[in-house]
Amino acid sequence: MSVFLLGGGRDAARCGDLLRPFVDEAREQAGDRAPVIAVLLVLEAGDDSSVERTVALLEAAGARAGELRVESIVEGEVFDASALEADALFVGGGLTPAYLDAFGRVRDAVTERVRDGMPYAGFSAGSVIAAGPALVGGYRVSGVEVVSQDAGEELDEVEVRQGLGLLAFAVDVHAAQWGTLSRLVAAVDVGLIGEGVAIDEHTALVISARAAPSVLGSGQVWRVEGTAAGIGVEVIRAAR
Repeated sequence: MSVFLLGGGRDAARCGDLLRPFVDEAREQAGDRAPVIAVLLVLEAGDDSSVERTVALLEAAGARAGELRVESIVEGEVFDASALEADALFVGGGLTPAYLDAFGRVRDAVTERVRDGMPYAGFSAGSVIAAGPALVGGYRVSGVEVVSQDAGEELDEVEVRQGLGLLAFAVDVHAAQWGTLSRLVAAVDVGLIGEGVAIDEHTALVISARAAPSVLGSGQVWRVEGTAAGIGVEVIRAAR
C-alpha cells in the first residue's frame, strides 16, 4: 500500500505533480482495465467550486476524466460502502471534523482496503483523518491559544479523535502557511498525542510498503515527538 499525504495548496499543477505516483499506482491496481479512482468530498452548503477544483488537480496528476468517480456529500451526511468500490481512494479537503464524521460507517472498511493494497491520497483534511490519532482541530490547549483561531476548524479546544488508522502518528497540514506546527507541538507537549508531522502546502509525505517514507514538493515536513529533554522537531525536505 501507499499513503500520500498532501498538506494542501491552491496550485493545481504543483499539487498534481505530487500525485502522479498515486495515479500510477491506481493503474497498477486496475491491471489491464481502466482504473476507478474514487474522489470523496464533503462540501459546505453552497460550495460550487470544490468538485471542479479537485478534478482539475487529479487531471493535472495525469488522471483521465473517465477514471475519476466523484462522490460528494454535504456536511452532516456520511459515505456508504459503495463509495469504496474503486482501485484507489482520494479524500479531499474542507472542514476536518465533518470529513471524519462522514467516514463513520466505513472507517474500518477503508483501513482494510488500504492494507490490502489500495492506494490512498489525502489532501488537507483527507491527510489529517488518515491517522490513527486524528488531530481534527481546535486552537487552544487548556484555554491557552496555540494557533490562530482561523485554523481551529470551528473547534475551541484542540481535539484528537479516532481516525482511519492508516498511520500510527498524527498529521497536521498547511504547516508553514497557517502556523499549525505550534498546535502539533502543543498537542505532543501535553500528551494528547505521542508524535506527529505537520506538512507544508504543495508538499507531500509518502508512506509506502515498497520503500522508506519520502517527501515530495517544494516545502517541508516537520516531525514532532516527545523526548527525555522535551519536544524534538525534525525538518524533512524533498531530496534535491
